[in-house]
Amino acid sequence: YSMKNMRILGVDLGDARTGLAVSDPTGFLAGGIGVIQSKWDVEIARQVAMAAEKYEVSCIVLGNPVNMNGSQGERCEKIRAFRDLLRTYTKADIVLFDERLSTCEAHRFLNETGTHGKKRKGVVDTLSAQIILQDYLDLLKKERGRNES
Repeated sequence: YSMKNMRILGVDLGDARTGLAVSDPTGFLAGGIGVIQSKWDVEIARQVAMAAEKYEVSCIVLGNPVNMNGSQGERCEKIRAFRDLLRTYTKADIVLFDERLSTCEAHRFLNETGTHGKKRKGVVDTLSAQIILQDYLDLLKKERGRNES
């Protein structure tokens, strides 16, 4: 399985904006690649699938907004429905990944870097997708390390 197939796409599905991030070919580092400005799931799924094809990803990680107490609410149902829709547009594996803290983490980072106003709005979704993806990549690295020992 060639290194080219190690790329993974991170997706933070929002109501108005969906953030995207992609890993480097080795699956080590996540980088934000922008935002899809749409409220229409079919259009978002189409654009996510196009990004998956463009970056030749083997896997798409969808942030799953689990509640702080671990329960899955209405937002999780929306994500599962979106996953099923996305499956009709792409052959890539789709993984739901607990993103409970990604948006909080993104806001904390933007506070620390002094990013405010309009600039912040555009960056927060991409950054959330990047954090979701990086957390997932870190988990994979940990699991790989455990399996090798």
